[in-house]
Amino acid sequence: MIALSRISALASTAICSASRINLAFSKRLTRTMASSKLTMADRLQGNDKSVWVTFTELARTTGAVNLGQGFPNYPPPDYVCNALTKIGESGNFMLNQYTRGFGHPKLVSNIAKLYGKLHSRDIDPMTEVMVSSGAYESLFCIFQGLVNPGDEVIIIEPFFDCYEPMTKIAGGKPVFIPLRPSPSTSGENSSADWKLDPEELSSKFTSKTKLIILNTPNNPLGKVFTRPELEMIADLCIKHDVACVADEVYEWMTYPGVEHIRIASLPGMWDRTITVSSAGKMFSATGWKLGWSVGPPHLLKSLMAVHQNCVYTCCTPLQEAVADGFELEINRLETNKEQSYMYTLPNVELLPKKNRMAAMLKEAGLVPIIPEGGYFMLADWTKLGITDDQIEDGSDEPKDFKIVKWLTKEKKLATIPCSAFYGPEHKHLAENYIRFCFFKDDKTIEAAGEILKSFK
Repeated sequence: MIALSRISALASTAICSASRINLAFSKRLTRTMASSKLTMADRLQGNDKSVWVTFTELARTTGAVNLGQGFPNYPPPDYVCNALTKIGESGNFMLNQYTRGFGHPKLVSNIAKLYGKLHSRDIDPMTEVMVSSGAYESLFCIFQGLVNPGDEVIIIEPFFDCYEPMTKIAGGKPVFIPLRPSPSTSGENSSADWKLDPEELSSKFTSKTKLIILNTPNNPLGKVFTRPELEMIADLCIKHDVACVADEVYEWMTYPGVEHIRIASLPGMWDRTITVSSAGKMFSATGWKLGWSVGPPHLLKSLMAVHQNCVYTCCTPLQEAVADGFELEINRLETNKEQSYMYTLPNVELLPKKNRMAAMLKEAGLVPIIPEGGYFMLADWTKLGITDDQIEDGSDEPKDFKIVKWLTKEKKLATIPCSAFYGPEHKHLAENYIRFCFFKDDKTIEAAGEILKSFK
């Protein structure tokens, strides 16, 4: 009994000691967490949330049919995958090592060859092309390399959501201007109906304006800017000595009757334009995360300064494989355009999916905005017969956020809220719209169609 009592006493002492240690640790941890030196940098405050993180995770945890995130859920073209396989088996060990920091020589040479033809000018692959870790890194390098604290950046709404935080993190001020829908002349709602007001756009240019961001074809709307619209923007850039960032990652995805015009090809614009493109979009391999910027040396040197002190260089075998893909596509575009993936992707692969998605949405009671380019479709959800009480979750989020969460949880259909692509003062313009991605296999689109039928 005495031994047992001693054991019990020792155990009690040990528990008390552990409790004191835990309490002391908790106090130190609290003091550490409260330290002003161990917190997020001021320039990142308010920029730590992402619509993609939130809604991708919601789709995953609910098992919803995912028409939210923009990527195909089936393989890229065989020739780019086979190229990567051959590189791994080639025995050329140097393709496993660092390559040139601003872009693998073979890749930048092919980029210069293709984009030189597209812009009707010679492009120097060593000074006028920079390869990046996706178009996303190109954009980051642009904002970090060109925007000074206090500079204003004009952003056309709806916009790809990273433009705003990247501007702020660089110390710049976002200046928003929305595309506004006008009455349709075609009998159906089209992205072509969404236009800039010339006077409103002109009023956004000031002595502090450094950049304007132009996304064409536009994500999420699918609008392809016309020549007169691009000339209007170009004239203002030249008048106010402003640089243009042309985010053209969906450049190969325009539908019949629509022409993609590159603003850098307009008179006076090459010297003030950086064009951003993406291998992930071009070859439907978003996980490869390779992009590039094309533009004059005096602009690209700023991007290169950021890149070499950040990523430094990109994956060598992936660059080699993309370079091989370029060679094949350049030859096809020159000899037999209809065999090129750049032609078959929008005209053979995506067009039927786009038409099918539009029909499904109309049948369910939504009002789709038919895109001229890209692989997204906005739709007005307000005629679905869903009441505010059904989607109310007690938050102060816009209605489109609430309906997307409700659709994902209750109907197992994941989409993206359109107000995520607007600045704070204009989010109300987008609350009636949600974004659908139709670059999915037939099984996924069919599953989404079955869910939409429940609204009939």
